Amino acid sequence: MKNLWSDREARSFVRRYAKERVNRDRALRVYTSRLLGGEPALVLHGGGNTSVKTTMKDVMGQNIEVLCVKGSGWDMAAIEPEGLPAVRLGPLREMVKLKRLSDEDMVNAQRVNLLDSTAPNPSVETLLHAFLPHKFIDHTHANAVLSLTDQKDGEALCRRLFGKKMGYVPYIIPGLDLSRKTLQVYEADPSVQGLILLKHGIFTFGDTAKQAYSRMIGMVTLAELRLKKGRKKVFTAAKLPQKTTAVADIAPVLRGLTRYGGKRLIFDFRGGAKVLNFVNGKDIRRYACQGTATPDHVIRTKQKPLITPAPETGGLNAFRKGTARALDRYVKDYQAYFKRNNRRQKIKRTELDPMPRVIMVPGLGLFGLGADAKAARITADLAETNIEVITAAECLGAYKVISEADTFDIEYWSLEQAKLGKGSEKPLARHVSVVTGGCSGIGAATARALAAEGSEVAVLDQDEKAALAVAAEFGGLGLACDVTDSRAVRRAFDQVVKKYGGVDIVVSNAGAAWPGTIGEVPDKVLRDSFELNFFAHQSVAQNAVRVMVAQGTGGCLLFNTSKQAVNPSKDFGPYGLPKAATMALMRQYALDYGHLGIKSNAVNADRIRSGLLTDDMVKARARARGLSQSDYMSGNLLGREVTAEDVAKVFVDLARSTKTTAAIVTVDGGNIAAALR
Repeated sequence: MKNLWSDREARSFVRRYAKERVNRDRALRVYTSRLLGGEPALVLHGGGNTSVKTTMKDVMGQNIEVLCVKGSGWDMAAIEPEGLPAVRLGPLREMVKLKRLSDEDMVNAQRVNLLDSTAPNPSVETLLHAFLPHKFIDHTHANAVLSLTDQKDGEALCRRLFGKKMGYVPYIIPGLDLSRKTLQVYEADPSVQGLILLKHGIFTFGDTAKQAYSRMIGMVTLAELRLKKGRKKVFTAAKLPQKTTAVADIAPVLRGLTRYGGKRLIFDFRGGAKVLNFVNGKDIRRYACQGTATPDHVIRTKQKPLITPAPETGGLNAFRKGTARALDRYVKDYQAYFKRNNRRQKIKRTELDPMPRVIMVPGLGLFGLGADAKAARITADLAETNIEVITAAECLGAYKVISEADTFDIEYWSLEQAKLGKGSEKPLARHVSVVTGGCSGIGAATARALAAEGSEVAVLDQDEKAALAVAAEFGGLGLACDVTDSRAVRRAFDQVVKKYGGVDIVVSNAGAAWPGTIGEVPDKVLRDSFELNFFAHQSVAQNAVRVMVAQGTGGCLLFNTSKQAVNPSKDFGPYGLPKAATMALMRQYALDYGHLGIKSNAVNADRIRSGLLTDDMVKARARARGLSQSDYMSGNLLGREVTAEDVAKVFVDLARSTKTTAAIVTVDGGNIAAALR
């Protein structure tokens, strides 16, 4: 592992934060925390922690000895000084005299000793940092170290490698007991440069930030070199089908099966040689189902993955049935695991949902599952990290982690659960939306509105650069797609499914206006308009229901049909006719798929500034009627201009409605000729 310390960079951090009245110690602590946090082989997604002992002034202006330690919820890769809350060191050190300390009392004691009451909760390992005397302390869950400790003889392996440079601490859940045991191990030999916490991670310390960091890199490098020594091929491949079903066909099936309590999950797929080598192994149920590489992961990944049958091309129904049986066993096993371990708890826990958070599919790869795209991505990252650790561990011997009881204590530990955050979800959370014509006024406004309601959103548009720009506003997916090309539409939906696992809401919005007197218009103009304003809607809807039917969880189709479908304008037939056909299409989908819980509705809008009605067109139409632009745009019963955001709101309302289908909603400020009911 490369040592990234730079004296020049370190000095720049000190200068930068001095302007913000942050002292040298904290500035250097930020610098090396970022170095550690930026290396995925050391820490991932908020894992690990760091600290520095320094002095700061309290409200009375007195210099107080404090421990600045990573705060809960902060990621070391992007940490700022406020992510290292300062806690009075004296009271923390006094706690070593306590015989017992509950988790809640520990958190409270740490909070009441914060210099800033608004600071985040200090790390759950704060007491460990406080009890050790060193100025700078670093803690990571280095993959290479875990591969050594996660063995039956892990301690012996580590002692042979690190010798007396390190101390060795048995696995204990973080808290007072671990902190005191760590101090005991250190005091037995104060010459050690750090500590190996068996089946948990590694600590290093030093008088300076550079020394503590360099020791971490040095020890991890030793572990990496040991793992490369005599490395052998470990996983014997199972016999698998010659041809495997595509991810885009498998994901919706899995997503539908894993819905629990009416709640969907978002998926994140991972493939690649390392993942396939792991999931294709004949003994996958032995090495993949023991537990996580470090206990912290269990709150996101659960103890075990779901392992499905291998999906053979043409055998999707068999895959669905086989996976349903495997999932049923998984749920029953999880419920039994909960009951077994909850019996011994003084304070009874409430069972979490029993759905897996990692699904391994032989021949294909793995899926990380979460309440949103970020959570799914984190789960998938952790699953890949576990694969790295387990693969290396199996090269040395046999992977072995903490006991089931210890795993349960972490999974249901209130201090770990707090890391996941709490709070109510937005109305469209856990939903995946697709918006075509997503860069037009209405399309972009609708994409933003759906994202604001909690949905994951894919923006499809002919202009890839514009689609990416709109999607970037809310962390969505931007894709280039010509909706008149049925193959391109299929590819786009497959990409959405591969990204998120499925599709729940589709806003078929793409369109363009062709004018012309119907008895004189060339066939090509009419056919081109039908391609975009009717057949493209059919292609989009077909692909949407393909995914929705596979999921078996219902869905929502929304069409932009325009007022032209009901109230055609003179010399505008090439646009109005296909829009009228699309309105009929919407009703047909409502008829044919309503029994599957798939809703189909349309929005009729009029006089909206967008790609169809540009500012130049507004000026021309207003001038032709002898009106100002404002009077023309507000020429409706309410006398109010309707915006793209108004249309977007109606699309969202229809998406949220659970009992409305085959409906046509007007958004035009009032036009009796276009009113339906």
